[in-house]
Amino acid sequence: MARFDVAARHLNFRLAAEELGVTQGAVAQQVRGLETILGLKLFERHPRTLALTEAGRGYVGNIRRAFELIADATDALKPEPRHLTISVTPTFASRWLIPRLPEFTEMHPDIDLRILATDRISNFQTDAVDLAVRYGRPPFGPGLLADLLYEHVIVAVASPLLIEKLGPPAEPENLRHYALLHDAHDFWPQFLDVAFPGGAATSGKNIRFNQTSLAIDAAAAGQGLALASLFFVTEDLGSRRLVNPFKTELRVEADFYLVSPRKPRHPGAVREVREWMGIAKAGARG
Repeated sequence: MARFDVAARHLNFRLAAEELGVTQGAVAQQVRGLETILGLKLFERHPRTLALTEAGRGYVGNIRRAFELIADATDALKPEPRHLTISVTPTFASRWLIPRLPEFTEMHPDIDLRILATDRISNFQTDAVDLAVRYGRPPFGPGLLADLLYEHVIVAVASPLLIEKLGPPAEPENLRHYALLHDAHDFWPQFLDVAFPGGAATSGKNIRFNQTSLAIDAAAAGQGLALASLFFVTEDLGSRRLVNPFKTELRVEADFYLVSPRKPRHPGAVREVREWMGIAKAGARG
């Protein structure tokens, strides 16, 4: 019947044979066999083409509906991908989440993870967000579940080549030669107060970015000193792309939390992503 359907679409045994990957004779022979079984003609044979008989037109319509039912039944057995939207800051997306996505897709190929990178606090209902990484302190709102993802421990980072050129910035007389790379949080005043408790050390050079990731990239390019959460730069410190030239670590009030509704729209997928992020977090620290 499949060969009859293809022949009916093309109205040509040769073209039907090319689509099916068989010989023209095999298609013609099967159609003749079907006509013999049914006891009626399905095609009118012409020198260069075929024409469906009235019986053939009615038969092919019914066959195609049957094929559609078979296809629908087959598709219904296939698991549909589970869509999940996670809201994160652009820096978290670029510095932590995106490098780990290949691992996630390998572990969970059936979850279609959609990443919403924004500094705006997304709304779980109006923005259709299932999970969010939020910077702050719980509680984040009624009906929300929050797990600590990372403590916000801030360190200074710079290119090792820049430090070799300008000298250790932890020495006040050297710090003035460095540009301070600021982000939207602007923790430099607090950091310098902790790093130099005996007096305010300053630098007359300042460059400001709206994203921490940009400040980190500028530091790696040798443009100055940046402040960043330790977990954002752990791999860079391990590879010596960046170094931490200060012993000072600044602990601030807010941390990074993984937040989701207590009654999520897709509980199974949300649970799996939460578990994976916990594993990825442990691997990053380990």
